Amino acid sequence: MSGASRDLKVLSVLIVGCGNIAGGFDQGRAPDDLPYTHAGAYTRDGRFNITVCVEPDDARRAEFMQRWSVPEGYADIAELASHAGRYDVISVCSPTSEHYRDVLAAIDLKPELIFCEKPVTPSALQTAELVERCKIAGIVLVVNYTRRWDADVMRLRDELRAGVWGAIRSVTGVYTKGILNNGSHMIDLLHLFFGKLELRSVGIPVWDMLSDDPAIPALLECTNNINVQLACGHAQDFSLFELQIVTEKGVICMEDGGLNWRIRRAIESPHFRGYRSLDAGERKSGALPAATLAAVTEIHAALTQGGSVSCAGENALAAQQICEAIRNRAGA
Repeated sequence: MSGASRDLKVLSVLIVGCGNIAGGFDQGRAPDDLPYTHAGAYTRDGRFNITVCVEPDDARRAEFMQRWSVPEGYADIAELASHAGRYDVISVCSPTSEHYRDVLAAIDLKPELIFCEKPVTPSALQTAELVERCKIAGIVLVVNYTRRWDADVMRLRDELRAGVWGAIRSVTGVYTKGILNNGSHMIDLLHLFFGKLELRSVGIPVWDMLSDDPAIPALLECTNNINVQLACGHAQDFSLFELQIVTEKGVICMEDGGLNWRIRRAIESPHFRGYRSLDAGERKSGALPAATLAAVTEIHAALTQGGSVSCAGENALAAQQICEAIRNRAGA
């Protein structure tokens, strides 16, 4: 097959779970809006064909099938046991509590790639097992820590590594809705920017949304003795996911989960001679809305051209192990 033919190859997709991240977040949005969901991204890319979906809620499944023109739907992935080899890509978008079972079933269906929502499972031990099973089966496991496909995030990573911002003085992340549910996004982002993390201490758990997953403040340390503070808001007040990096040459803030960025640079103080301060700064829109589409574009390239993936199962497992260590230390 020629390079052009591989690039245009249409891949068959099974989506397990038909909730918000599968397609619901794109309901009612304009056709030219960048997609936030698996179904929206596959459809917008145009080189994927969603052939089957699985969803136990009959009404939700029917609505999903109609919205995304999916010809077949089932209540349980177990009903597809005879379908091995039919799907190139399986998206696992079911509730986290169902991921272990659904990914095991997906492995038995022998796809080339599984695109799983985070966290892979509620347990690092289970996640490690699934990562190993995918490896043995020759299946690429991709986990949707979305910011790994955010162009602004990757640009900043490269700048930090190249020393563009000088020395890193401190890092503070603030999140809500559970150390595993949303906190793992922050831990994965910190791994991406700063490498290996070591847990130093934890604070009092905040039960702000999920009965089995509290948000937990923590103090961590990364390369070159950089202090990383993980702080919590409260999801009943508002959703919050922001990161502040204090550097030698200024302060970088990812706001609104990455929908916006604020940059303030160090200047000579206009008020006090001999001192340096921060300028008024600039706020700009971020590239996060393009991340899900970038993820499926990368998935297509990985399967048709042998490209790599930006967030493999091993990346997700590393983040989950830190989250589990935080929770164990907090006794929550």
